[in-house]
Amino acid sequence: MAIRRVLKYGEKSLREPSKEVHKVSKKITDLVRDLLDTMYAQNGVGLAAPQIGENVRVFVIDVATNNEPLNPIVFINPKIIKKSGAVKSNEGCLSFPEAYTDVKRYKNIMVKALNEHGKPFVMEAKDGSLLARAIQHENDHLDGILFIDHCINRFETEEILKKHNLPNLNPDLLIDEKELEEEIANND
Repeated sequence: MAIRRVLKYGEKSLREPSKEVHKVSKKITDLVRDLLDTMYAQNGVGLAAPQIGENVRVFVIDVATNNEPLNPIVFINPKIIKKSGAVKSNEGCLSFPEAYTDVKRYKNIMVKALNEHGKPFVMEAKDGSLLARAIQHENDHLDGILFIDHCINRFETEEILKKHNLPNLNPDLLIDEKELEEEIANND
């Protein structure tokens, strides 16, 4: 359909919670196509609707690598229904060009959502896989949460943001994840 502009960190709608999708209409399927076109054009692993200025609960992911065929997965109204374990992950985001930092994520998750045809599905992602981390990252976007809110080292993350001329970290938005921190510390 169309390659859309990806909002950059600091733009207001990235911090706004998204609305539920009540019907998988043509407008939503067109949005899904735009998300996929934009994600592939930017060489991304995932892209959430708020990142292109649409605050609805939709995101897309494709974790295919190298010579694997494209394997897009569409999530509409996703809900993470189970999570366990902890993993340290080095993440970036299309809304934060070239800025990467270490974050805390759940190692195993189960998510339920609707696909692009409005059919419900449940998916499990384990062992801190790219899929598990990407689902959590994109799902956060739907609640106005950004990957930097899960950072392991606040001061290191602030330096990375500064180096890439991005707005400062807001310490009030950092997520307290003591159980994840403890498990990651015990695994290091």
